[in-house]
Amino acid sequence: MYLSVKKAIIFVATAWFAGTGLAQESDTDFLGTPKFVEGKHYVRIPIRVETQDRESIEVAEIFSYGCIHCFRFDPLVSVWAAKDRVGVVFRRVPAVFGASWAPLAELYYVAEILGVLDKIHEPIFRALHIDRLDLRDRAAVRRIFKSEAGVDPQEFDNVVKSFSVRSRVQQDDALVRMYRVEGVPSMIVDGIYRVDAKMAGSNELMLAVVDFLIEKIRLTNRNG
Repeated sequence: MYLSVKKAIIFVATAWFAGTGLAQESDTDFLGTPKFVEGKHYVRIPIRVETQDRESIEVAEIFSYGCIHCFRFDPLVSVWAAKDRVGVVFRRVPAVFGASWAPLAELYYVAEILGVLDKIHEPIFRALHIDRLDLRDRAAVRRIFKSEAGVDPQEFDNVVKSFSVRSRVQQDDALVRMYRVEGVPSMIVDGIYRVDAKMAGSNELMLAVVDFLIEKIRLTNRNG
């Protein structure tokens, strides 16, 4: 499933909403091997976006803690990212479609800067979508960081207000625009291709398309 930007605007205004995605089957060859088609299952970004690691194929997940579809996708993409793929690096990019999205993106970078992202990432999702906590309430967020990762509330306050967090959120805003992301979750492969569940047909197929694109880039690089 998939959260479009249009529906996301409604979501931000109401704090909660349920979106729907369109399912479609991927094309297959006569052996049943997936055959994904540009313009149908994925799109090429008009201008390639520079990646952080030029020596590797970068796969980026564009997500938001506020997106229920991202919450459901997270276990799948986490398992996918944990697999050892030679020459492939994975990163998450919190979506910032506007100022109201920034506070959730800030939580990701606070956890990253403090070195507790592995302890905080899933609990933030759970707090919002299972426990139904209002993460605009800083006191509630401080309690999560304290209970899950032992972060002192004052330390949290110092980091969340820091220039480093603000600049990373601003960079996210620029990245999302350059990627031309239309909703979350979306995946960006090496700053060249974009795929989402609506195009691919499902979250599982989205990852299959990503694998297909990784091999496509590898083949292009070998032949280039």
